[in-house]
Amino acid sequence: MLELRNISFSAEDEGGKTEIIRNVSLTIPDNRFVVITGPNGGGKSTLAKLIAGIQPLTGGNIIFDGTDITDMSITDRARMGIGFAFQQPVRFKGLTVLDLLRIASGNALSVSEACDYLSEVGLCAKEYIDREVNASLSGGELKRIEIATILARDVKLAVFDEPEAGIDLWSFNNLIRIFEKMRSSDKKRTILVISHQERILNIADEIIVLADGNIVKQGSKDEILPEIVGTQYAAGVCAKIEE
Repeated sequence: MLELRNISFSAEDEGGKTEIIRNVSLTIPDNRFVVITGPNGGGKSTLAKLIAGIQPLTGGNIIFDGTDITDMSITDRARMGIGFAFQQPVRFKGLTVLDLLRIASGNALSVSEACDYLSEVGLCAKEYIDREVNASLSGGELKRIEIATILARDVKLAVFDEPEAGIDLWSFNNLIRIFEKMRSSDKKRTILVISHQERILNIADEIIVLADGNIVKQGSKDEILPEIVGTQYAAGVCAKIEE
């Protein structure tokens, strides 16, 4: 279970400090698919980075599986089972997909085991296993490889920051299928996604609306989605994925 207890985050600017996250409290039970949405600039990506440990809090506490992880590094949080997927996945010149999956898993995966993870995300393993994780891969390919690394790590909490960013319609459709498969898996895994996309919101167990650094709505998909489509809280919802 993930608990956020009155967490805050302020950033320095020319005028002093700007509050981006304002005393947010939130509990996310285990084995849930939760989507955080809301208008641009509302603090969604910042909140995801605070959970992963990429940004340090300026107030409050984060509790994960009963342990206070507020002062833990991103590495220590990863060891506890928190995975993070960036809007723009990192490229690694000279590192193959097999290398990356082995690093993610923390052990010497066999080629067969690595291929299984690639197959889960819809990639033909023999075409990708020896590819370098570099600019020769498209945005959609990189997204799926990044998800494969999260599966290889067998994380307890997978955090995705706007996974639809920069991908085409075909890749987006595959992304939806991957999330649906992860959601229906019998593995105990909580999935937290930052997204504007209605199709991702439609497979959520719970939707949280964040605006101006505050939670303004929270509830089941059936309760929240009809309330926010077409309102200021859903700026960007139903945004078009390019063909």
